[in-house]
Amino acid sequence: MNTIENNDKYIFNTYARIQKTFVKGKGSTLFDDKGNAYLDFVAGIAVCSLGHCHPAVTRAICDQAKELIHVSNLYYTVPQTELASMLVKKSFADKVFFTNSGAEANEAAIKLVKRYFQEKNEKQRFKIITMKKSFHGRTMATLSATGQEKIKNGFFPLVDGFIHVPFNDINVLKQKIDSSICAVMLEPIQGEGGVIPAESDYLKKVRQLCDKNGIFLIFDEVQTGMGRCGRLFAHEIYNVKPDIMTLAKALGNGLPLGAMLATYEASKGFALGSHATTFGGSPVVTKAGIEVLKIISDISFLEKCREKGEYFKKQLNLLKNKHSIIKQVRGQGLLIGMEMKQNVSNLVLKCMEKGFIINLIQDKIIRFAPALIIKKQEIDMLIKVLDDLLGDFELEQIQ
Repeated sequence: MNTIENNDKYIFNTYARIQKTFVKGKGSTLFDDKGNAYLDFVAGIAVCSLGHCHPAVTRAICDQAKELIHVSNLYYTVPQTELASMLVKKSFADKVFFTNSGAEANEAAIKLVKRYFQEKNEKQRFKIITMKKSFHGRTMATLSATGQEKIKNGFFPLVDGFIHVPFNDINVLKQKIDSSICAVMLEPIQGEGGVIPAESDYLKKVRQLCDKNGIFLIFDEVQTGMGRCGRLFAHEIYNVKPDIMTLAKALGNGLPLGAMLATYEASKGFALGSHATTFGGSPVVTKAGIEVLKIISDISFLEKCREKGEYFKKQLNLLKNKHSIIKQVRGQGLLIGMEMKQNVSNLVLKCMEKGFIINLIQDKIIRFAPALIIKKQEIDMLIKVLDDLLGDFELEQIQ
């Protein structure tokens, strides 16, 4: 019995997996169990931003694993302290809480803002406004916060206290804010929702509303953070600072590492014993995170990310001018969505047959989130394949 058969036999059937078994990765290339190579434009869903098995990250993991793997958060460890210090120095924040995933980071943010107001005896202030088409995770609280019905189906009753409004509509948001609201939570660029960026002045207006009403602004940067959008954090594009930010995905370059960052004032919501995690921020994952942050936060590295993102978008827009099936190209940095006019699920498999890994979301949107070390030549190779496949697709439609 092979890997795929064993997987289907022993593991819950919750993923629509493509029938490939990958056994090795290097840079932007993955290799399957038959020795075939594939250029990866998904990067583990925006996780392996330094590519697969980056030498510096791999070395940090191995070196730390020889010294200390786990002691729990009952004690201090050097890598956790160092990474927290680096994150604070490179962001708006004063405090960091480490988790194992983005969902847990968002759970921590949700709990933090609720408890902050309850400790102030403002118990009526417990609701959080989130956005339609948003995605914040798969735990009960984070799926309740998510603005997509398909994520919630089968899990009712949901966690109470979330109000969903249209993204980029400041007037509806303003109407929903009252004395029961404790925070607004959003992604600066909606990833799973279709790679939808915030409009130029929207986040500034949200910030102003939060300040005016004395509530917190939470940015979910699990997918958009860590250089993905051409800045270390996507909110820097908009020149708006949150009170709380969540990170994960690229922070560990494949290891389970998430973080919730907060201002000193927001951090008052947690006290001794109010929140905890056994594994969060363990020595091995935070040691990897240190190396990741060192590389990605370099100014020249981020400049190259922006350049490659602009180049990628330009090439995709040239495809759009050539192929009428493409509706829109949008995104920031190396998080790009190409929306099609109809379902193109077969395009994913056809690209894989040609040796390229792409990702389809919302049925009609191809999401590109390659490693930030992707080369322009590799982008060109994908563009050529997409051009050929889209031409074939359109020809089939005519016939």
